[in-house]
Amino acid sequence: MTKTILHIDASARRTGSATRELSDRVVKHLGASRIIRRDLASPLPLLTEDWIAANFTPADQRDAVQRDQLALSDELVQELQQADTVVIGLPIYNFSVPAAFKAWIDLVARAGLTFSYSENGPKGLLEGKRAVLAIASGGTAVGSEIDFATDYAKHVLGFIGIQDVDIVAADQMALDAEGALNKAQKAVLELAA
Repeated sequence: MTKTILHIDASARRTGSATRELSDRVVKHLGASRIIRRDLASPLPLLTEDWIAANFTPADQRDAVQRDQLALSDELVQELQQADTVVIGLPIYNFSVPAAFKAWIDLVARAGLTFSYSENGPKGLLEGKRAVLAIASGGTAVGSEIDFATDYAKHVLGFIGIQDVDIVAADQMALDAEGALNKAQKAVLELAA
């Protein structure tokens, strides 16, 4: 059993969402003594000039306003740091990730916290963790040349150090929703717990 799962839902749909159903199944299948929930249907703020200035100010030199600017980002990073496994319900919207998921990425990809720079390039600081992407799409085949979501999500996770990424896909649901969900549900059962 996994100790701590960070369960992120990126679907704007709170009901009738294939990715929410799939990510719930993944979390139940993996089992955890603790589950941290993050629902991105409650929108995260976009980066601002003030946020960027606060982020690039050394932590020991930040004033109260700058610390407040980064408080949510710090909380999101802490959720990632505490998790052994990250399960992300990720729909493909218009060939890519939902804007809410991109906002989450912008808030957690932070130099010195989730990655660092060296002469050999960036290095992820969240190594030793696992991620499962529960992906659904209407017409886009996962892994196809028009799927700009899956590889992007894997790349960003790898950038922050999470290299062990499994994919559970209910893709092309507009063509055969039942078949796509059945295939994905079988893939959930095949995940190593």
